[in-house]
Amino acid sequence: MAAERLTSILKHLTPGSALSNITSKNPDDIVITLAIRTPLAKARKGGFKDTSLEYLAYATLKEVRERSKLDPSLVEDIAMGNVSDGKSSYKLRAAALAAGFPNTAGAYTLNRFCSSGLKAVEDIANAISSGSIEVGIAMGAESMSAGGDALDKPFDEAVTAQSQESADCMQPMGWTSENVSRDFGITREEMDKYAAESFQRAERAQKAGLFDEEIVPIKTRVKDANGEWKEVTLTQDEGIRPGTTPESLAKIRVAFPQWGPTTTGGNASQVTDGAAAVLLMKRSTAVKLGQPILAKYVGATVAGLAPRIMGIGPSVAIPKLLGKYGLTLNDIDVIEINEAFASMAVYCRDKLNLDWSKMNPRGGAIALGHPLGATGARQIVTGLAECRKSGKKILLTSMCIGTGMGMAGLFVNEQ
Repeated sequence: MAAERLTSILKHLTPGSALSNITSKNPDDIVITLAIRTPLAKARKGGFKDTSLEYLAYATLKEVRERSKLDPSLVEDIAMGNVSDGKSSYKLRAAALAAGFPNTAGAYTLNRFCSSGLKAVEDIANAISSGSIEVGIAMGAESMSAGGDALDKPFDEAVTAQSQESADCMQPMGWTSENVSRDFGITREEMDKYAAESFQRAERAQKAGLFDEEIVPIKTRVKDANGEWKEVTLTQDEGIRPGTTPESLAKIRVAFPQWGPTTTGGNASQVTDGAAAVLLMKRSTAVKLGQPILAKYVGATVAGLAPRIMGIGPSVAIPKLLGKYGLTLNDIDVIEINEAFASMAVYCRDKLNLDWSKMNPRGGAIALGHPLGATGARQIVTGLAECRKSGKKILLTSMCIGTGMGMAGLFVNEQ
């Protein structure tokens, strides 16, 4: 173990190498000085089932302000990923003002489906890098108790008749999971085995208290079975199922029999409420303000593919991102891939020949849940916490995106 650690350190320090380039420290680097998330709660029946999107955003932003001890007037913009709420920009602005950020700070939401939280980070980082702003908050929040990403009506046939791939953009996500398992020969047994490992890793991490560093407790209200309101404080993720095995998952009925026989409620991501946020600025600004530097943001990219197999998006986004920086997967220490479905997770792991021990070491969305707009930011929070705990350096995050895309982000732990 000591020899492996020494080899890793020397690899990062080799002058002129791709790794030394991304791990170098320069005043204009975009850095993360705070990374937090809420507990992830079961949608429609968990601790956030009666909590509004604006309250989730408010509570998260209040924690950012209080924990960073940063003068809130220095924050110039707040970007929030959100998928299912068409009024989310109104709600974020109200939440930011309520959380103690002055009206001089901008606020907006964005939607690139499951990558929205990462896209928010990329947007804020680019704004800082270009000189548009100096300090910004990137976050994601989703109340899947209040909504989801299902289409309420078909698209205009004058559009979809022009292209099969255009029409395929209407395919529900469960259908695309079955397409992946069928097209690439991924079996129900493989999917259940993968999902069980995700649950077991998350269970071990939760019992060891590893998530405690990531999670900020959130006080909210819940309506009980009698219609009475009670105040609660959420401190833990709710989706983890202790004792999960491939055998227990094999007993769960198929979720989408009309499309295929492999995807179930046990080997797909959970419907979840939650939020996550990161605070970003240049390294020189962090030093001047006395802010702790957790990590360096290196970059992110997006790649497209056929909508009907959108789940394999990470398999095209990851090589594209690594190629931009001259890196290989051997250079990556921790890989966080969103487990939208076990079908896509198994495919991406095997197609890219990923070291499974590096991939989602604390479990993923199958066990923890997938609050659509928040996941891209949540992965960064979890991945950096794992890097700090294990003494690892390079973090790669990635996710598939509905309608046929993948996104990936690259970070350097500095703690």
